[in-house]
Amino acid sequence: MAKSLFEQLCGTYHEENGYLIPDLRLPDEEEQPIGIWGQRHMDYLKQ
Repeated sequence: MAKSLFEQLCGTYHEENGYLIPDLRLPDEEEQPIGIWGQRHMDYLKQ
């Protein structure tokens, strides 16, 4: 059987209840600064 594109890119699967589930992981989130308008919005929500 031909490999899927996911497998060609070194993706792996695990089996759950008879289904093959791709092993996916989100990248770690980086800290994002909040601009002045975001800060004002957060201050408004705290009131």
